[in-house]
Amino acid sequence: MRIQQSSDFLFSTFALIITAIMVHAAYVVQIRPQSDAILREQYARMREDVNYAPERSVYIIVKEYEPEVCIILMIWSMLLLGHRAIGNAQQRKLLASGLINVPPGMRILPKDTREYARQMEALGPKIQNLLLPRAVVAALERFGATSNIHDAAEAARAVCESEAERLDSELSMVRYTVWAIPAIGFVGTVRGIGEALQQAHKAVSGNISGVTEALGITFNATFTALTASIIVMFFLHQLQLAQERMVLDTETYIDQHLLKHLRSE
Repeated sequence: MRIQQSSDFLFSTFALIITAIMVHAAYVVQIRPQSDAILREQYARMREDVNYAPERSVYIIVKEYEPEVCIILMIWSMLLLGHRAIGNAQQRKLLASGLINVPPGMRILPKDTREYARQMEALGPKIQNLLLPRAVVAALERFGATSNIHDAAEAARAVCESEAERLDSELSMVRYTVWAIPAIGFVGTVRGIGEALQQAHKAVSGNISGVTEALGITFNATFTALTASIIVMFFLHQLQLAQERMVLDTETYIDQHLLKHLRSE
């Protein structure tokens, strides 16, 4: 487990660093130069035609610093969710592999539990750390010690509940980003309003370009943050649902393929 936690921490750290570098590079090379070119073209056309209404461009919407941070956090969150989804798929694959192979009608007595436990111990270290082998070993060891089927079922259920809590706690960082993204968008909103107020004296004299540009920062930051938050929240709930189903299916699998074969004597 410690190795797994260390691996997850390294993945999370490097994913954030690489995401920040890649997104910032895209901003420096493409997004900000392109948005500046679009703005220059729009200003030139507005000077020529007073009725010209500039179209909204994605480059202009996301060109400020707050949308950049929101996009970094969104991509990072998606990478974390994808990493968890791969782990969940491995658990699912193990459920479909027929790990517990007990012929129909075969009974497992307390004295036989050690033999079946050795089959789990013969698996690779990575597979042994998955939920199904751990729950099976816990049930077999409890049944071998107590000869009580109910105790074996409770042992397997305890492992499943512990795994469900662990999986839920490992999503805490993504939940933080879901909160942080709108907060960063609100920072952009406040910054834009502050800049608009600083340009208020120019608006009194008839020049409202500074005010409108500052208000654009406000709305663009809010729009980007809310959109990113909605996207991350959707995939977060999908992953939570998949993990909960995996844990429940593991309990059902153990009931159908192991517990029903247990006999006290």
